[in-house]
Amino acid sequence: MVMRDIGDLPSRGRLLVDSAPIIYYLEDHPEFSTRYEKIFAGAEAGDYELAITTVSLVEVLTGPLRKGNKTLAETYREALTSPPGWRVVDLTPAIAYRAARIRGETRLRTPDAIQLASALEISCMGLVTQDRDFRGFSKTSGKLDIYS
Repeated sequence: MVMRDIGDLPSRGRLLVDSAPIIYYLEDHPEFSTRYEKIFAGAEAGDYELAITTVSLVEVLTGPLRKGNKTLAETYREALTSPPGWRVVDLTPAIAYRAARIRGETRLRTPDAIQLASALEISCMGLVTQDRDFRGFSKTSGKLDIYS
């Protein structure tokens, strides 16, 4: 597993997308939204199959709900759970066990271990994240690149 620049992303494949890139894209972050535009446009074009965990769904919806904006939260929920080319990955016992093994071998926090375990469990070619905790991470078995 290697940390790669998002610009090096292959033109097709299955990717698990962490919370921050989704939030940056949805909120049109001035510095980071364009960095991740390729994956969202690629999903729309059918080039990428994107996966989001239920953990990311919680994290993405928390901001609008914290601000009392239920309409925006519902818009985000619909955008992340219904378009073609997207998949929501539930926390299954197999993913939980794999995440626990990852936590036992590393210093990743539980949400990050769940993201990584989910990506490995559904055979993603990559995990797209802004989280630097994955930098240099190579202890997990399986072929998975981390893109930032």
